[in-house]
Amino acid sequence: MGFDNNWKNFLEELYDPQHIDVASLKFKKTLPPEIWENNQMRPEVREAAEAIANEFFETLELDPSIRIKDIILTGSTATYNWSEMSDFDLHILLDFNELTNLSLMEDYFKQKTRNWNNTHMIQIRGFEVEMYVQDSNEPHYANGIYSIMNKEWIKEPVKWRNEIDYETVQKKAAHLMDEIDNVYDYYAEKDYRTANKMAENLMNRIKKYRSAGLATGGINSVENLTFKVLRRNEYIRKLSSLKILSYDAMMSIYENE
Repeated sequence: MGFDNNWKNFLEELYDPQHIDVASLKFKKTLPPEIWENNQMRPEVREAAEAIANEFFETLELDPSIRIKDIILTGSTATYNWSEMSDFDLHILLDFNELTNLSLMEDYFKQKTRNWNNTHMIQIRGFEVEMYVQDSNEPHYANGIYSIMNKEWIKEPVKWRNEIDYETVQKKAAHLMDEIDNVYDYYAEKDYRTANKMAENLMNRIKKYRSAGLATGGINSVENLTFKVLRRNEYIRKLSSLKILSYDAMMSIYENE
């Protein structure tokens, strides 16, 4: 299995897990000023976000009777807990009760958003746009949610004053980063089957870990903040890449084999 040096450098240990910086998790005094002015989304930002969402919606090629219920901005850039590495999390809300073959459509939406996000690198004021199709009926855990279509806050963000256990976040993140680095070790040794299985299991564990934290402790739970550390340090992307690359290598046949 061959890949260029850029990929090799990315897949190798990105940071020393014992010295990761959790400073970016700390709350700012203001919302990101590139996006917000006087607590309202800048008009040019809102117009750009709405245009991007509508363009993406067209690529879904749904029945004309299916309409967008709302377009929302959520995630770090709609809160005081943002950083230069934050994404512009753009969600299109659809009523999934209006869909037929729901399970099939959910898989379809995941594939379409994954392909779009991997293909495009659109930025709004320096923040990379990340698309997501969301059921308008499902609960959504977030500190801030802004309706782009209605030009108003659905949930206005608050500045949290409670103590956050940064030491535990750092330790948990370091442990998971070590596990992800271990997946790379198996991949580098060409044990692709083991690497793929480990990557899949670890991705599921991290997803459940974060979901449990959101359900019990909200967005400031150790579990959710640990996930943010992994994502901001590119370890979620690394794990996802290892899962795909190990599968491709496992299923391939090369010369002299």
